[in-house]
Amino acid sequence: MGYIKGYDSETLRETVDRVECGERLLEIESQRSLPAMLERVWLLKVLGGLDEALALADETVRLARMAGTRKDVLRSRVLHATVLQYRGAYAAAEQELTTCITEAEGQGWGGIAAFAHQHQGRNAYEAGDFELARESFKQELFLRREAGAADSELEVVLLAIEATEKRRTGQLISS
Repeated sequence: MGYIKGYDSETLRETVDRVECGERLLEIESQRSLPAMLERVWLLKVLGGLDEALALADETVRLARMAGTRKDVLRSRVLHATVLQYRGAYAAAEQELTTCITEAEGQGWGGIAAFAHQHQGRNAYEAGDFELARESFKQELFLRREAGAADSELEVVLLAIEATEKRRTGQLISS
């Protein structure tokens, strides 16, 4: 999404232009296609409308199950898990992401698996599980490299690994 301006080095969450995101949300609020609904979930999430984002995320998972492909269902479930993460429901998000990773890897869908690993890493990072975060980000990096991702995409993953290492090292020192 073109609304991401960078990533917060402390939280690893996306930094966005809130005005652009708000304008886009108004622009697509009446659209009922799965891609538009997924975009609305993401926009609501980054703008802080977590209750509405969760309800819409539930709806997108149901819609994907009824009318989409298995890949659509996985993408919808990963996004649903990110809303859970933003709400602080780390264990529920972890469970959903692990299931998505298992299915994506079992099907050989490297792009979706990398996407799920990315969010599993962010969820674990926020939950303070820096070991899992590091492993998830490393797996994401492997999958993205294997898929021939652009250097800019790989740089984001490397920064997440670096931030996780710093937190992990700090946690080990303070123990």
